[in-house]
Amino acid sequence: MPDAVSRMTNVLDTLGSLLLLVFGAFVLWIVVLYIIDVTQTKHAIRRNFPVIGRLRYRFEHLGQFFRQYFYALDREEMPFNREQRSWVYRAAKGEDNTVAFGSTLQTDRVGTPMLVNSPYPVLDQDAEPIAAITVGPQCREPFTTSSIFNVSAMSYGAISKPAVRALSMGAAKAGIWLNTGEGGLSPFHLEGGADIVFQIGTAKYGVRDAEGRFDADKFREVMANATVRMCEIKLAQGAKPGKGGILPGAKVSQQVSTIRGIAVGEDSISPNRHPEISNDEELLDFIALLRETGGKPVGIKIVVGNPGAFEALLRRITARGVDSAPDFVTVDSGDGGTGAAPLSLIDNMGLTIEQSLPSVVNLLEKHGLRERVKVVASGKLINPVDVAWALCAGADFVQSARGFMLSLGCIQAMQCNKNTCPTGITTHDRKLQRGLVAANKAKRVARYARGMHKELEVIAHSCGVQQPRGLNRHHCAIVQEDGVAVELKSLYAG
Repeated sequence: MPDAVSRMTNVLDTLGSLLLLVFGAFVLWIVVLYIIDVTQTKHAIRRNFPVIGRLRYRFEHLGQFFRQYFYALDREEMPFNREQRSWVYRAAKGEDNTVAFGSTLQTDRVGTPMLVNSPYPVLDQDAEPIAAITVGPQCREPFTTSSIFNVSAMSYGAISKPAVRALSMGAAKAGIWLNTGEGGLSPFHLEGGADIVFQIGTAKYGVRDAEGRFDADKFREVMANATVRMCEIKLAQGAKPGKGGILPGAKVSQQVSTIRGIAVGEDSISPNRHPEISNDEELLDFIALLRETGGKPVGIKIVVGNPGAFEALLRRITARGVDSAPDFVTVDSGDGGTGAAPLSLIDNMGLTIEQSLPSVVNLLEKHGLRERVKVVASGKLINPVDVAWALCAGADFVQSARGFMLSLGCIQAMQCNKNTCPTGITTHDRKLQRGLVAANKAKRVARYARGMHKELEVIAHSCGVQQPRGLNRHHCAIVQEDGVAVELKSLYAG
């Protein structure tokens, strides 16, 4: 017994010494921080309130997360509120997406879309499958698909290897397309066997020579892949119209460097525009070059600032001949998302999709090009009503980036540009990527896409049409300042 008491005493003495050492280290750390704060001249708060003033910056960072989980109401967050995200999460998990006890949507708010139900909805036995659309029927290899909702442009580099793999496999399972983004075609895009839209950005990543100029041979090699169905020339993206892509050097790994043809660890800054395209004539020349070289449909991605500029392009097409037109136009919203962009461009540059999409469709109809040029809508369209509105406004297809990021498990942590994404989606840190198991997340991607198409069919049948592509501007109304909802047909008369 005395030995046991002695051992216990020794343990307590050792523990006490350790606690004293830890306390001493803590006090020393506080003293060091105090000296640093009172002597530095950069931050007034820290200089006037040493040590404790540091908490301000920590709380400022943590505030966005506390608001998301504890304080913000279901429909008041930006860029996506909890209700929007929850629908995506439930669809991706294959959970029941019905709700109870009534709507929480403020239905008298200006701009709210209200779908117009039919007194005679479509019975199940009268429903039709989603109609297929052919893009570029005059091309050597046109592309036909019945998919409405697809994966928008996200570059490998901007998002991680397991994220691209999951999107590729999930898109293939759901029968939808996957846009590569401007970062080039990686092996991971091809891995799942999904239909691919290859995007060419202003830096020509993946199809550039040593000087950064377009390389027709490399482009021909990319388009020779059987699953690469179309090519998209990125003229602008919603988050930063008029500014090239930005990939922080921390995300330029050896593999990203090889695929893009750029230096490891250096910021990848794309030119503000394609150097060889300075007017409409040169744009149409470049479209013709890509279509002839690759043999597949070629489209453009735009953000509308002034509808007159788009109309000028259509006039040039009419004068040159309808065969010179792009096979599709992707209309991105001026408030679109990205991993890195100046706030002024994200907030205030370019028209939103609500304004630009109807204008583009009207102008195509005005110039007799609506059947020739297919329209893809992009920009914060992640829920069924968003997509249904776009179809009513005149879109042939809708694509989403952040919706599919959410389906992968994105928690809107707002760290896309810092290589510290906690879900492994936008980081090249292998420890963080470990949490994203591509095979499992691919199932979520596919379920989200299927859930979207299923609910679009529910909406269409309620509106009295046999399938979603039957929706038109009579089937959606927008709430005005006086509280009255006005049909899109009246709001956006051509």
